[in-house]
Amino acid sequence: MGYLSCVDLDEVAGRLYALPPSEFTAARAAEARAAKDAGDVRLSRDIAKLRKPTVSAWAVNRIAREHPAELTELLEVGERLRAAWQEQDAEALAELTQRRGAVTGTVSRLARQAGDLSPAAAAEVDQTLDAAIVDAEAAEQVRRGDLVKPLSYSGFAPAPATRERPPARRRKTPEDAAAAAREREEAEARGARERQEAQAAYEEWRQALEQAQKEHDERAEKVSRLEGKLAKARGRLDDSRHRLEVARREERHARQRLEH
Repeated sequence: MGYLSCVDLDEVAGRLYALPPSEFTAARAAEARAAKDAGDVRLSRDIAKLRKPTVSAWAVNRIAREHPAELTELLEVGERLRAAWQEQDAEALAELTQRRGAVTGTVSRLARQAGDLSPAAAAEVDQTLDAAIVDAEAAEQVRRGDLVKPLSYSGFAPAPATRERPPARRRKTPEDAAAAAREREEAEARGARERQEAQAAYEEWRQALEQAQKEHDERAEKVSRLEGKLAKARGRLDDSRHRLEVARREERHARQRLEH
């Protein structure tokens, strides 16, 4: 069966995001080349657009594939926690908050076992797991196992989906000021990470361009050499054909003289 008979973008992405980041770029290029060779240019382009995951994103993706039960438990706790917050169920919130710490610790340890994570990457793993706990959209992204960067959540608790009435206004406290400062710091940190990711993406594609240019030049030179050899071979073939025609004509004349 051909490459395209059983492959789509989701399947390719699943294979790529299961790989360590150090193997991602080469594997992506191979998958894109296979799709192109099979005749699906669109799939090849879509594969080439898949972004290389950060180390922390890969570690979380690995949990989704290798430890689905533990991850499912964490996400279920998050779902129940969000529901309890919406209902303002203080007893359930207390119980689930305690359980949240236990399941998050378990999944975090499993993620660290994926490789030698730096302190920054380990912190990003914890940040992503926290986001999956308190935000339904983040939980779904983690469940799919195709993260390309860590997730974050700037709030302090899951926000209710709807409110019957707006909360009463209150005067700001020192804690509010500290929270606002933390939010600004988180925003600045996210901006720095995004700039770093943009730089990494540029470097990755610059290297890919250099490699593609090198391959193109090498193959163009090879084709040029082969075309030169082909031209010479055709010339020799024409000479051989001419000699064959002359030999046939002379042989025929000689035979005719012999018969007379």
